[in-house]
Amino acid sequence: MRIILAALTAIILFAQATAAQQQPVQDLLQTHRALIEKSSRRTIAPAINALSNSGLPQAQTVLQSWQAKEMWQRKSDGLFFHTVKDARGQTLLLDFDSGAEAGTFDPKTMKRLKPNSGVRAMIATSLVRFQLSDPDPVQRRAALTSVQRNPDAAHLAPLQASLAGETDPDILTLKLHLTRLLTVTFDRDEAKRIEAIGQLSGATSLDVRAALNPLVATRRIVGPKSETAGMNLARSLRPGSEDLSVEDAYTMMVTAELAPQRVTDAGKYTALLTNIDAGRAGGVPLTQLSSQDARDQAYDALVAAGLAAESVGEAEIAAAVAGYSFVDVYQDPSPAVTAAATKALDAIGLKVGLYRFVDLTLDAMSLGSILFLAAIGLAITFGVMGVINMAHAEFIMMGAYTGYIVQQYITNYTVSIIVALPLAFAVTFAAGVAMERLVIRWLYNRPLETLLATFGISIALQQIAKNIFGTQARPLTSPAWLDGAWVLNDVVSISYIRIAIFVLAMIFLAVYLFIMKRTRFGLETRAVTQNPKMAASMGINPARVNMLTFGLGSGIAGIAGVAIGLFAKVTSELGNDYIVQSFMTVVVGGVGNIWGTLAGATMIGFFQKGVEWLNPGNTLAAQTFMIVFIIIFIQFKPRGIVALKGRAAGD
Repeated sequence: MRIILAALTAIILFAQATAAQQQPVQDLLQTHRALIEKSSRRTIAPAINALSNSGLPQAQTVLQSWQAKEMWQRKSDGLFFHTVKDARGQTLLLDFDSGAEAGTFDPKTMKRLKPNSGVRAMIATSLVRFQLSDPDPVQRRAALTSVQRNPDAAHLAPLQASLAGETDPDILTLKLHLTRLLTVTFDRDEAKRIEAIGQLSGATSLDVRAALNPLVATRRIVGPKSETAGMNLARSLRPGSEDLSVEDAYTMMVTAELAPQRVTDAGKYTALLTNIDAGRAGGVPLTQLSSQDARDQAYDALVAAGLAAESVGEAEIAAAVAGYSFVDVYQDPSPAVTAAATKALDAIGLKVGLYRFVDLTLDAMSLGSILFLAAIGLAITFGVMGVINMAHAEFIMMGAYTGYIVQQYITNYTVSIIVALPLAFAVTFAAGVAMERLVIRWLYNRPLETLLATFGISIALQQIAKNIFGTQARPLTSPAWLDGAWVLNDVVSISYIRIAIFVLAMIFLAVYLFIMKRTRFGLETRAVTQNPKMAASMGINPARVNMLTFGLGSGIAGIAGVAIGLFAKVTSELGNDYIVQSFMTVVVGGVGNIWGTLAGATMIGFFQKGVEWLNPGNTLAAQTFMIVFIIIFIQFKPRGIVALKGRAAGD
């Protein structure tokens, strides 16, 4: 008989559980009808939690409709529905359980539920549970993004529950990462938190550091020594030391209401003024209050009469401070957690320091490639030919404006850049040839006159550019595939434009070496540079070689202008930002040697970025230190890093 009763009881309980699982969502809404109708942030949590934990497939639709203010209640019977628009734009009233039409929608007979922002935020948090397991990976990613932006303790359990069913490897990796972050911040199990911290110790992302830093954050408190003994102490402080003065310690006690307020001379003066009676203050005539002793006597009388606060002397302050403990306490109460977080942050700090060095190296190489590209043309005109061309900056500017003009006619930025590079070379090559034929050819071996003449041409070219294009900066837009940056992690990144400039600089290094080492023109240029009379006697035309060499250097400057214009402002003064550094690059590297120019650009790039790293945000100081460094460097290496040898060095 007992066996039969037990079996019947089990059957009844199973039937009740099955019925509970099959309970329509409408019944659940009616159970919490009063809370839903009030829709208050302080009271709505049971209704939202009941829907989230119900296991009903319709619960997500209810929460989404409620959040979007598309849930309605029929006034006649209090039932809840949601609405949608059909193809004809008519509003349909739908049943939550069946999804079928529930009659004609009449706004007069329905009440729209309008949850406030606080309730909608709670609904959004609850919806994450459903979205994390949504069949659509886009929805799952959106839910993870929402968790990243607004992490909450309520997200931890749904995240953990969704791990087992995740099929996308990338989403699973992100879920595991977020689970560890939330475990560190919100989980109450100390062992799980320490395990999660250990798993995050190799990561350098900002969100990991943001999760770990609060664990080692401290607050300074004062209290009886017996109370602070059991806290998670970072360190104890001794009043009177460098870390905590006696005055600051007493101020902490006053703030914590552990000691009376210290009365200053100004406070005593105010108390005396407040308690003047019949020409006296504290029983002392006002005419006698000119001395400090008289004022102290009067104030003591006010204290004795209960009219002023008792003054605290240095001895009392020292005694009060000695009776309390001053400590820095970790925000997190668990010593094991803070120890694990400290160890993890130390490991992360070491890795971040290494990555910052890599990032600094990439920045220095990027700057060096820009300087090399700007100086490679100058290395030809100044380093090879010995011509001090102060208008080299304007050839860079002309190249940038050529790129801008091309983009006015060719709107495809990739095609426009491909067209602009050779066209800029042609324009500045022609300008260089004209300048050499008209001016430079008459001034060889006269450096001062060459400098003055090219400086005048520089001013004239700038003014012509201002007359044509105005003083406002013009845009030179890079192709879409050069947008953004190559990001290795949260520390190391470099823009694609700078990578392209680095590649372009290496290409022109190879082109220059090929021309100079593998072509007849290069052979003739080297011959004319070393001994023009001997070269002429061998049938070489020095005037023609000088003209083409000067044109080559000018043409490369034009190409540099297009590249620089992609990230710098295209104005008539564009080249001025690079002309001084270009000359320094050539001189420091070694006049007449392309490898020296490359070495000089690299050294200047690393030095300037190093100074900027030591003095962030002060580019002017970095350039000043760089000039001083170069002056000192030239004193020890007057021929540069890579000096010419043999007969050419003597010339």
